[in-house]
Amino acid sequence: MFFIGLNSLYSMFSGEPFPYEPFFRGPVSKRSCTDIICCMTFVAAIVSYMLIGILALLYGDPRHVLLPRNSTGMFCGSGVNFDKPNVLYFDVLKCARATTEMDATLEGLQCPTTQVCVKKCPSEFWKLPPEAYAPDALPKDFFQQQYCDPRLDLAQTTMSVQDILNQELCPYFYTPTLGKCLPSFELQDVPPDFSLPGFASVDETVKHIKSAMDSLVSGFNFKSVGLRIFEDFLSTLSFSGIYYCYREYNHYRHSKLTLGDITYNSEFSVYLQVKETWLFFCKGYQIFSQDMYLATSGAPVYHVAALNSSIANCSSITGSEICIPKEFSASLHPDCPSVRCVFFKYDDTDLFSRIAPYLQIYNLLAFLWCVNFIIALGQCTLAGTFASFYWAFSKPADIPPYPLLQAFIRTLGCHVGSLALGAVILTIFQVPRMLLEYLDHRFRDCRNFCCQFVMMSLKCCFWFLDKFLKFFHRNTYIMIAIHGNNFHVSGKNAYMLLRRNINRVVVLDCVTDTLLFSGKVLVVGLVGLLAFFFFSGRIRLPDDNFQIQLLHYYWLPVITVMAGAYLIAQGFFSVYSMCVDTLFLCFLEDLERNEGTMLRPYYMSGSLWRILNKS
Repeated sequence: MFFIGLNSLYSMFSGEPFPYEPFFRGPVSKRSCTDIICCMTFVAAIVSYMLIGILALLYGDPRHVLLPRNSTGMFCGSGVNFDKPNVLYFDVLKCARATTEMDATLEGLQCPTTQVCVKKCPSEFWKLPPEAYAPDALPKDFFQQQYCDPRLDLAQTTMSVQDILNQELCPYFYTPTLGKCLPSFELQDVPPDFSLPGFASVDETVKHIKSAMDSLVSGFNFKSVGLRIFEDFLSTLSFSGIYYCYREYNHYRHSKLTLGDITYNSEFSVYLQVKETWLFFCKGYQIFSQDMYLATSGAPVYHVAALNSSIANCSSITGSEICIPKEFSASLHPDCPSVRCVFFKYDDTDLFSRIAPYLQIYNLLAFLWCVNFIIALGQCTLAGTFASFYWAFSKPADIPPYPLLQAFIRTLGCHVGSLALGAVILTIFQVPRMLLEYLDHRFRDCRNFCCQFVMMSLKCCFWFLDKFLKFFHRNTYIMIAIHGNNFHVSGKNAYMLLRRNINRVVVLDCVTDTLLFSGKVLVVGLVGLLAFFFFSGRIRLPDDNFQIQLLHYYWLPVITVMAGAYLIAQGFFSVYSMCVDTLFLCFLEDLERNEGTMLRPYYMSGSLWRILNKS
């Protein structure tokens, strides 16, 4: 009775073996749609995802993120300032965290100094010399027109140097800059006489400039302008990129040339003459630009600010008055010559702006869901292809024509809901991992042992859970591809089958993981070794046109080539991994259904039987 009870308990957790079916020939051809509710939900999510993209396109303007603004609110690098992509701050010292009422009203979101668009940023130290303050001094002898307000003509102006400084029409100093005309220099590079008015020494001047720079950069971390983190990622993309993609696609749309007509060609320009190439670029740009459009959905808000608040008549301007740059006139404040209409923040009071953060979250979740669905679609299609090969009794005569295409049509036509269900489960458990990574980065300076222990424990737990879910889903997709059942039934059958053959599972996983990892390392190592000899000049090509140029750091292209080789190897070996998993499950099911006799022969080949036979 005891052994009978153990057998019953084992059967309950391991299930019953697959029964013999004389007409079973692998992937079931007659199947119905599975997990229809999940399919409808996924389609609704995709439609919502597209609607959010349309709303973001209508309400957003990526120029707010990609391009800087001058003091009048015009974009640098666009329109009339197309050839002036950089913005120059006249008095960067005013960007420090100020204590005046106006600066408090601006909330640190805007630097209260004149900003102009320039073609090229300064590359040297300069300050207004003392002789410039002489009554007969001409502004054109001291200032540079390219760094002054475009409304000021130095050659024709009758204003004195002091008047120009009071209205902040030209800077009275500038330093070497980096990137967006932001000061960047070391203390040892500063000239010994570079001491600005109001500071006792060069060291004090440099200290205040760097303090102002820290305040200016940290201001970008506020919620209203924190979304400018997209700039580093999207700075190489033009905001008209998707229009350019569509224009090129429309140009080649009626061309009869396709990717299939092109053999391998080292000239990349050949591929740019095919419509499929531009369609791919458009889709990729659309995915990554949707967040950017959502980030800029609010309309810009401008406030009246006094750029030189030290003048007594400017003290009445607090920075709380709203203005429109194109309609603003400084004549409304005649007593304050430095009054300007400056950008304050993006409007967050309308309905769309209030729900934009929630749309961002939904956008991320929908993107992860789509990525996981595409991965699941590829795995299930490959599983159906390899299963068609295994369950062909006479190979290759019994292999159906176009097995990959048939597997893709079966998967897309019947099992979108099952794949969507598996994808959403992975997405749900990926979000906590992303949140933990964010918290770990956010509180990386925390040295508390308990916090670090808890964080590492949670990250390890979710890492193991993620690995288990991916392993479970891969085998579930294989059973879906073979039998055509829903996600729940296929997952249960896959688990039971693996549970009944746990010893083989452990051995096969260890062996295949080792071999596949060794293959990746071998490919990356060989490519990296070849790249090293090539970029270091040890391998020279006979043709002078292909001579490698002298590089400052040859290890940079070597690392880039190795990273690309790893990604390519990962893609290729993932197909092999799916093939091994599919053939292994088919092998286990074949052992349970058949006996290897004349009446119930195995479908496996002789070589596979010798490798995986029962022992």
